[in-house]
Amino acid sequence: MDSLTFSVGPTERWVVLGANGAGKTTLLKLAAAQIQPSSGSATLLGQRLGEVNVFELRTRIGFASSALAAQIPNSETVLNAVMTASYGITGRWNEEYDSIDERRARRVLGEWELSNFEDRAFGTLSDGERKRVQIARSVMTDPELLLLDEPVASLDLAARELTLQLLSGYAQATEAPAMVMVTHHLEEIPPGFTHALLMQ
Repeated sequence: MDSLTFSVGPTERWVVLGANGAGKTTLLKLAAAQIQPSSGSATLLGQRLGEVNVFELRTRIGFASSALAAQIPNSETVLNAVMTASYGITGRWNEEYDSIDERRARRVLGEWELSNFEDRAFGTLSDGERKRVQIARSVMTDPELLLLDEPVASLDLAARELTLQLLSGYAQATEAPAMVMVTHHLEEIPPGFTHALLMQ
């Protein structure tokens, strides 16, 4: 990416479009504090990258991507896959969760129509179910910024329509955070998104 100025307001819902190699995923990784800019500067939620603890900053940002999903152990239950977002990790280890964490995770699973899957192993889910688990995980911590990297890519028609319907409802909710969604296709833009960035 070169010479990009991009700002997202707290109530804005952005879709980022562009061809392969345009820098869409790189932009999202930067916005998720996963990488640092090689030149220029990036300020996320009022904090300038390079001058802030990125591990603390990441807890304020929800991020769903296929690369992150690949880090979730196949044997992890759906409930744990969502709940571990509270600690910014992708699988249970020795951390302790309380009933508030479990209630929150179950509520989020319900919002994304995943209540019946909480005891299922992540590795047994369909692509559409995995994508919804990723989104549920990304909103577990009530983020101030939600980043979605191609949340309906490679889904069959039914799974895509369900996910887009749920995303649309979420985008139109007044309590939803600022959102940025990357996609290749105009038909994958859910109602409720307010702005677009075309990267070339």
